[in-house]
Amino acid sequence: MRRVALVTLVVDDYDEAIRFYTEALGFRLAEDTPRPDGSRWVVVAPDDGRTGTGLLLARAKGEEQRARVGDQTGGRVGFFLHTDDFARDHARMAAAGVVFLEEPRHEPYGSVAVFRDLYGNRWDLLQPAERPLRTRETTCRGTHRP
Repeated sequence: MRRVALVTLVVDDYDEAIRFYTEALGFRLAEDTPRPDGSRWVVVAPDDGRTGTGLLLARAKGEEQRARVGDQTGGRVGFFLHTDDFARDHARMAAAGVVFLEEPRHEPYGSVAVFRDLYGNRWDLLQPAERPLRTRETTCRGTHRP
């Protein structure tokens, strides 16, 4: 089995990033290990870390990396946090001070609202719509075959 295990997120400060992701977003601190060069290996994950992708919080080094903090995707939504209870998580996150950039929307693909992390990166909070089971016959080249 193959999966994307970690995605690097460049941050200004380890501890403020850990606080935001664990307290405001409800992630779990999976690892915080000092490294010989003075950096840390910091991983946060929205679940137990076995099924989803974790975030490696990497402190920016140098001007080039510092310039990327908060704008790692050029202003686009770059991260997608799926939930099984949109209303619960939206309310909890808003109460924790998370800045939502729009009111919740209900789209054919699910309930969604864009929010910013502590540095300004854009995220979708998304509860995917339940979809009926699709079979090969109904999805083959977009046509229905009897």
